[in-house]
Amino acid sequence: MPTAAFTTLGCKVNQYETQKILESFEAQGFEIAPFDAPADVYVINTCSVTQSAEAKSRQTIRRAARQNPNAVVVVTGCYAQFTIRRGERLDEAHLVVPNPEKLRTVEYLLEHFPHFKSALAQARSRSEAPVRRRSRAVLKIQDGCNVYCSFCSIPYTRPVMRSLPYLEVLDEARAMVANGYREIVLTGVLIGDYGADTGSGGPDLAELCALLSTIEGLERIRISSIEPTQITDRLIDLIAENPKMCPHLHIPLQSGDTRILKAMNRPYDQAFYLDLIRRLRARIPDFSVSTDIMVGFPGEDAEAFQNTCFVVEQAEFCRAHLFRYSPRPGTPAESMRDQVPDSVKSERMQQLQQVCKAAARRYAARFLGKVERVLVESRSKLSGLMTGTSDHYLQVEFAASPSLTGQLVRVRITDLIAEGVLGELVS
Repeated sequence: MPTAAFTTLGCKVNQYETQKILESFEAQGFEIAPFDAPADVYVINTCSVTQSAEAKSRQTIRRAARQNPNAVVVVTGCYAQFTIRRGERLDEAHLVVPNPEKLRTVEYLLEHFPHFKSALAQARSRSEAPVRRRSRAVLKIQDGCNVYCSFCSIPYTRPVMRSLPYLEVLDEARAMVANGYREIVLTGVLIGDYGADTGSGGPDLAELCALLSTIEGLERIRISSIEPTQITDRLIDLIAENPKMCPHLHIPLQSGDTRILKAMNRPYDQAFYLDLIRRLRARIPDFSVSTDIMVGFPGEDAEAFQNTCFVVEQAEFCRAHLFRYSPRPGTPAESMRDQVPDSVKSERMQQLQQVCKAAARRYAARFLGKVERVLVESRSKLSGLMTGTSDHYLQVEFAASPSLTGQLVRVRITDLIAEGVLGELVS
């Protein structure tokens, strides 16, 4: 039985697309192997959002080639698309699939390496069943971005705005629930753009979520990264009133300084962002917000950086993904003056990490003594306890049987730990 291994770099959209690629390989008869194990095919879904993401993509490609020199290394994703645009070679890759074609990766593979067709046919004739592996239920409902932030390359690799028709979304969600998933995470490149103008068939994001909540057996709906200007009052009301909607949103900040936000071509300022957080928590007590923050954008001086720290302290994000600015070829920010030295970026990154940790700890402390609903996911390699994610996106560790994996349970929060909270199972 030919084996295939998969890995994903970057966002939840990439994670969803990797899962769909994996399922197409399973449908052809491939056995799925862990990425760090020997395999006949390695599929790498790459990212190009920063220089470090591109560097990690290249390192992952080289690692796959070293693991099995006889394997076929297949590369797709945003970094792969950029190499095609720039006319670059990826020496360790045997096949580069254009990003818009990534869901047809298995077709590209079988076309260019037909020996897999005969191997799969022989395996099917012996009735060898492939190993099925499940992953977190992430459902991509939208693709494409037309915001053109001055630092971002995504609009150049995903320029077509498209919403998945809502009937297809509902069908896919029902299939996920039938396979045992209790939570579905909705994702998209610009998910707040979901709507009739781009092909939804009628509903906008809030209306789609309301329709999804009627699916029997679906217990939790979470919305992934959404732009602050696309969070409507109707969406806020739905989250407040519908018990299936998680009281959590990932709302990118990028910078807490109004001048830098304008240079980034972000369509809001500091006051707008902080007012949004206040409105969310006034309507939904203890509402959880995670975020993305960039350090060292061109022109970021000490005052601008302190403004970012101020927003973090005020917002008390439950989690923050921090990254250093790195020039993306062809973006306006690449040629901006006042580039921040790498040494300053590193210093500010370390400082901001501490500010974010302290703010996240203050937020988590709100839940001490309270009972949270937690999706049981895995066993911690460090503590040996079971771990899971709460409605409010807290990482919870607690003593429980592994047989509860995939179930939603009630856990009382008892203490704060380095990477989340500690709890005890409530019968």
